[in-house]
Amino acid sequence: MSEKPKFDVDDAYAIETPADSVRLYGEWADIYDTDFVEREGYVVFLHVAELLLGQRSLINGAVLDVGCGTGIVGTCLREGGIEVVDGIDISPPMLAEAGNKKTKDGLPVYRRLIAADLTNTLDIPDSQYAGLISAGTFTHGHLGPDSLDELWRVAAPGAQCAIGVRSTHYESADFGGKLSADVAAGTITKPKLVEAKMYSERTRNLDHAGDTALIVVCQIS
Repeated sequence: MSEKPKFDVDDAYAIETPADSVRLYGEWADIYDTDFVEREGYVVFLHVAELLLGQRSLINGAVLDVGCGTGIVGTCLREGGIEVVDGIDISPPMLAEAGNKKTKDGLPVYRRLIAADLTNTLDIPDSQYAGLISAGTFTHGHLGPDSLDELWRVAAPGAQCAIGVRSTHYESADFGGKLSADVAAGTITKPKLVEAKMYSERTRNLDHAGDTALIVVCQIS
């Protein structure tokens, strides 16, 4: 019988407050890539990154990796040709792991790493980013649709966005209503929703083998 991971997705879904996030991810940070990404077959971040990279020719500037964690998304972006990536996360230990990520040329994956609670106003000026990406932050116990307002604010007009939202969270938190209101307000273009599996077929976490995310692909108006 294989050894049980120290933490798993149920621990993440049990989060109720930002303080819970700081505690869990602080304890998980140094083994997250092996204990969760590899062991559990977590793959949705690859799909999210692929969708943003598909718009690479339209991205003329830095990309903000929202809830960057240990830097797995930023690494995909740099390998795919995005030259400047900043990361933001609530967990300093996770950011420390992201700071250790290097490109194939030995350069830091991230230009800048920002410790911040994404449920609050961010200390980032308006219209700073040409792209936004988030793979695992919009899920149960983490961020709801209201947090999108700050992301839209720090993105420049024309910025390309790929935001992954766990499918059940998308429905229960009414992301559809929020996005429709933002389209009506002229904040974003009408989004395309792309469904993707969160885990590979080899996942050991059979309780979540069928979990999916809806990836919101849109542009800042």
